[in-house]
Amino acid sequence: MSEHRLASIDLDAATLPAATAEIEHERRVAIFDLVEKNNFEPAGAEGGPYALKLSFQDGRLVFDVAGPGFAKAHGLSMSPMNKVVKDYIAICDSYYEVLRGVDPGKIEAIDMGRRGLHNEGADLLRTRLDGKIAIDHETARRLFTLVTALYRRG
Repeated sequence: MSEHRLASIDLDAATLPAATAEIEHERRVAIFDLVEKNNFEPAGAEGGPYALKLSFQDGRLVFDVAGPGFAKAHGLSMSPMNKVVKDYIAICDSYYEVLRGVDPGKIEAIDMGRRGLHNEGADLLRTRLDGKIAIDHETARRLFTLVTALYRRG
């Protein structure tokens, strides 16, 4: 039996907004880290590896999953996640701005808040996927990074 894991992740180019160099770097790192190590088990699938395409369609976040003998798409309303995603994007913007400065105290304080919101978003994503796709915390964190990448408006 194959492992339950992601082998590839694709972000729908049609719904992916333009990004700064920092944001594009975070996307690439999240995808690389996800492919290297993840736990991803779609309900009803016998085993992976899986290919995942993330997109926004009709205001819903869509997880389109394909694997050996398995293909299923899950659309999730963003309403329950909107606040944490917006807050996370705002704090990331502040973080990138502070990185250009020279105050290490501000960087550390903002980074602590950023990590907290990242964890909150990851936990909420896991809850939203419950019964559809089982993921561990680290996989959820990296997927949340990609969700915010898709959500962000240029």
